[in-house]
Amino acid sequence: MEIILKEDVIGLGYKNDIVNVKPGYGRNYLIPQGKGVIASESAKKVLAEELRQKAVKLAKIKADAEALAEKLNAVSLTINTKVSNTGVIYGSVNSLQIADELQKLGFNIDRKTIVVKDVKAVGEYVATVKLHKEVTAQVPFTVVAENTPAVQAAPEVKEEAPKAKEEAPIVEETPVVEEDPAQTEE
Repeated sequence: MEIILKEDVIGLGYKNDIVNVKPGYGRNYLIPQGKGVIASESAKKVLAEELRQKAVKLAKIKADAEALAEKLNAVSLTINTKVSNTGVIYGSVNSLQIADELQKLGFNIDRKTIVVKDVKAVGEYVATVKLHKEVTAQVPFTVVAENTPAVQAAPEVKEEAPKAKEEAPIVEETPVVEEDPAQTEE
């Protein structure tokens, strides 16, 4: 069954798209909810005329989405979350946390347009934001532990490691002392 969508339906299509759906889905959900109409010949002609009239508006919307995508591509997020001793996150980081972080930076992005793989460990990841049917943005984000003492302990360990390396040359000087008995044998 062909349906002309009257609004964006996530996972199906965007407004004014002609999509093929199962008859029950079209009759029982899309048409009664006002999300679509049957794609008859007359409805297709009306749609074509509307699209011609709105071509300029659609180009502006796409240009705005591309501008927003460029701004989002320049953004890098840091998400603080509770982490176990093994580095595993309690729960997971999902599109809701990313949308909240973007909201703090002044971007009003619907969480339903953000696609994120399962994030269950500390590290660096990339989220995809679908802004328009032809425009997507990649937003890199880093998941870090919420408790800062563990973060401060890590640099201290790094500082101790060079001290151990500094002690290593002292151990190398000890074999020089062993050479002294070798010189007395000559």
